[in-house]
Formats: sequence, structure tokens, C-alpha cells
Amino acid sequence: MTFGIPDADANLRALQHLLDVVAKLRSPDGGCPWDLAQTHESLIPYVIEEAYEVVDAIQGGDSKAIAEELGDLLLQVVLHSQIGKESNTFAIAEVAEVIAQKLIRRHPHVFGDVQTDDIQEIHQNWERIKAEEKGEDLAQTQKLSYKLKRYARSLPPLMAGLKISQKAAEQGFEWENADGVWAKFHEELDELHQAIEHESKENQQAELGDLLFTLINVARWYDLDPSEALQSTNRKFIQRLEKIESFSDRPISSFTTEELDRYWKLAKEKLM
Repeated sequence: MTFGIPDADANLRALQHLLDVVAKLRSPDGGCPWDLAQTHESLIPYVIEEAYEVVDAIQGGDSKAIAEELGDLLLQVVLHSQIGKESNTFAIAEVAEVIAQKLIRRHPHVFGDVQTDDIQEIHQNWERIKAEEKGEDLAQTQKLSYKLKRYARSLPPLMAGLKISQKAAEQGFEWENADGVWAKFHEELDELHQAIEHESKENQQAELGDLLFTLINVARWYDLDPSEALQSTNRKFIQRLEKIESFSDRPISSFTTEELDRYWKLAKEKLM
């Protein structure tokens, strides 16, 4: 497949083609049973998955992969819009027009008569207009707790943890030196061990969260990205697993613990 720069008509035709395909997939008359069974709620994992795959493609720097993964993400938007259309709640036109109008309102320096090139002032205008749209008190939206709630609500947990940690540190919630954050890490590790040995599942879960949040703070102190680190480890684990599977036609589940340990070490050596 080759990619060019289509004109406006081609863009509209391509989008309409996608809308028609999804409508056919959702049609009770000859549609796909899987697509027909989907709801807004059932599609939540796919929205998250496709967004992450877009990120992975961008990090890989492959333009064709980026375009393909953006298509998969666009499919989720169109599917949700088709479900909304079927229930007479909203359709793709409302989705597009709502975001277009929002962008116009929040960029008065582009679409209005505000004169500024200052990025900080542009950001302040954005926050003010956003608060007005939601009927919120601007002073309330500037409070640290309000901002942290937004991160916790809108970001994946690991990314939210880092963002919350960064913003809290900027406001003085910080250790004096790295020794302090390491001491906190070991304290939380001991508390998790204690909870696992003697406390309820609820307390164990809470202590695990405390330990993970502290580890995110360790990453922040050393300018490391915990999400990227975990993604890298996930890829590395899969690569080693692939190498182990290449050593034998037997399924992984048939290996003894000793065999798995030996093959794991061999795979690690081969991939170094």
C-alpha cells in the first residue's frame, strides 16, 4: 500500500466509505455477529489497546505503521458513533462538529480577536475557557487536587502516577534527597510483605499500590519513564520467549522448571 496526500474530496470519500463499511458490519441484515454484539462498554478495552498501538507505532518511527494504527483507532471512533446513531443519541457528525467548535472556542488567538503568541497565555486562556464551558470556578480548577483528579481519571495508572508525582513535587511534596525516596521505597516494601503475610486482600492491594507509587517516584528522581521501562521489559520478555520456542517444537507448557531456566539463560545470551 502506498500513501499520498489526497484532496478534500478524496478525504470525504474515504471517510464515507469507512462509515458505510461499519454500518454494513452493524446491520441486522447480513452484518457481522461480533460487530452487532458490541456496545460502548464492550469496546472500552479496544479503544485503550488501539491507542497504545498508535503510541508503539509512533515510537517505532514507521509512517505506514502509524497510518495503519491510526486507522484502527479511527475505527473505534466510527464504531462508537454508529452505535450512538442506532440508539438516536449521537452520530459521527455530532462527534466531529463538537470537537471542531471546541477547538474554535479554545483558540481565540486563531479564530477570534485575541492577539498573543505567548504559549503560557494561550494555555491560561484554554483553561479559562474550558472552566467556563463546564460551569466551573476557574480558581477551583487551579487547585492541585483538581488537577491530580483529572490525571487519575484520564490517564492509564502508570502514566497518571508519574504525572501526579511530578505535579505534587513541583508544589513541595518532595524528598530532600534521593536517600529519602529510597528509604520510603524500602519502608513500603516491608509494609507490603507484612500485609501479604498477615493482612486482608484489601490491605495487600493498598500496600502494593503504595509500593508502585513510590517506585514511580524513584523513576522520577532519576529522570526515568516507568511506562517506557515497562514496555521495554515486556518486549524483551516476549523476545526471549520467542527464542526459547525456536529451540524446540515442544510447547512451553511441557518444559520442566530446569529446562525453562536453562533455555531462558541461553535465550538471554543469544539476544545480548
